[in-house]
Amino acid sequence: MSTASCLLTEDQFLCSICLDVFTDPVTTPCGHNFCKTCITEHWNINVQCPNCKEVFNTRPELRVNTFISEMAAQFRQSAQQKANSSSSEQQVSKPGEVPCDVCTGTKLKALKSCLVCLASYCETHLEPHLTMSGLKKHQLIDPVENLEGRICTKHDKMLELFCKTDQMCVCMFCTISDHKTHDVVPLKEEYEKKKAELEKTEAEIQQMMQKRRQKIQEIKRSVELSKDGADREIADGIQVFTALKESIERSQAELIDTIKEKQRKTEKQAEGFIKELEQEISELKKRSAEVEQLSRSEDHLHLLQSFPSMNVVPPTKNRTEVSVRPPSYEGSMVRAVAQLEETFSEKMKKLLAEAELKRVQQYAVVVTLDPDTGNPWLILSDDGKQVKHGDVKKNLPDNPDRFDTCSCVLGKQSFSSGRFYYEVQVKGKSKWDAGVARESIKRKGKIILNPQNGYWAIWLRNKNEYKALADPPVCLSLKSQPEKLGVFVDYEEGLVSFYNVDAAALIYSFTGCCFTEKLYPFFSPGLNHGGNNSPLIISHVNQIE
Repeated sequence: MSTASCLLTEDQFLCSICLDVFTDPVTTPCGHNFCKTCITEHWNINVQCPNCKEVFNTRPELRVNTFISEMAAQFRQSAQQKANSSSSEQQVSKPGEVPCDVCTGTKLKALKSCLVCLASYCETHLEPHLTMSGLKKHQLIDPVENLEGRICTKHDKMLELFCKTDQMCVCMFCTISDHKTHDVVPLKEEYEKKKAELEKTEAEIQQMMQKRRQKIQEIKRSVELSKDGADREIADGIQVFTALKESIERSQAELIDTIKEKQRKTEKQAEGFIKELEQEISELKKRSAEVEQLSRSEDHLHLLQSFPSMNVVPPTKNRTEVSVRPPSYEGSMVRAVAQLEETFSEKMKKLLAEAELKRVQQYAVVVTLDPDTGNPWLILSDDGKQVKHGDVKKNLPDNPDRFDTCSCVLGKQSFSSGRFYYEVQVKGKSKWDAGVARESIKRKGKIILNPQNGYWAIWLRNKNEYKALADPPVCLSLKSQPEKLGVFVDYEEGLVSFYNVDAAALIYSFTGCCFTEKLYPFFSPGLNHGGNNSPLIISHVNQIE
């Protein structure tokens, strides 16, 4: 029987009604074979052969064809073995993938969906659609779910057109009924249009996502900067409070040592007095014993001869006024606390000043001198870091940016936002100007330096006359002359501050400034009078520890 089954094609074992292997096959009087259930249900509607259309006036009595049944069973077993062997090579359907509608038990991944059968098939169960002449005409597509949704519910036809008027998919029969006068186009045409719109939308979404990723990076960077700032502030705070704690502990130790030293002196004095008194007591005891012994003597001559020496009290110091007064500790703590407060205040000011200077130094920028702005009498170093006044006026082009009368020069770098800081060495000079200037400053003729004219600067004259060039100028009283000057600008806050770097001390601050233009570092080394012409030197910023 197996040999016979091998001579038959696979489609000969398939019922033309259910398109599956025969189940209880029966043969009609016209010679065609069907599943008993399939033909019975068909004849409940119309008693004719589904294949040849022969009509039976009397409904034939059907019996199972045992021969075909055995052949179909053998074919089913062979097909199952083939399916089992190939299923190991095929992929099992995963969540989100379309499963085969025919597989029983483990569902394999569907390779195609049939728009006529409204079912999806794995490789094995797709075979009839690839080999059987009747099934080859069916339209196969890539596997999709919900195939019923691709059929017009009204006409049971494929949805292959798109009604632009009602914005819905329709079948061919819809165009001659409900959508007769509507603007209808093939699905592919509308698909291409909508696909292009989706691609545009996708590009916009990607752009929006990119902007948000950039914003996330900005926020993360801000958090990192905040954390760095917090860590620095914590470190500075720990340093300040550690120093203050050490000062308190040192003052406490000094107070304890002072009190203990007084106590030690008192104890030492008392020990001296006690030692002397005990020595005198010892001598008096000895004389007392001698006097008592002599008084008991019955030797008249001996008593009379010894009496003069024994009748005299041994010489001793007058101890009436001797006393040990406890030292006065009153006021020791008050004086120590007062001293600590003074030290504490000075230390606090110094530590806070150092912390403030350290804070602004983190905004250090590279500054070099711009030779196109320098007065012709100025001499600039090749590296743009030093400037001094010369003895000879250079022949330079008088461009609009150059100072022609005042011995000034600007930095090359400009700043129009944020914070920046630079340092300039002024050691050994008797005069200098330094600060920042806005881009639109006057550069020709005589210039008055003040904020109204676009200059925020301080200067030195006559070796010890310092002024902040406000309007009017402010005389500055400095504890020590700066050898290195720090200049800090916070553009948004409108702040320009000057520091004595070595002393870590604030010299002066311009506050409430309104900056609307680019700001440039500003320098003037002073005139070469009396040979005192050491240069202004832009320094590398070394943060204080």
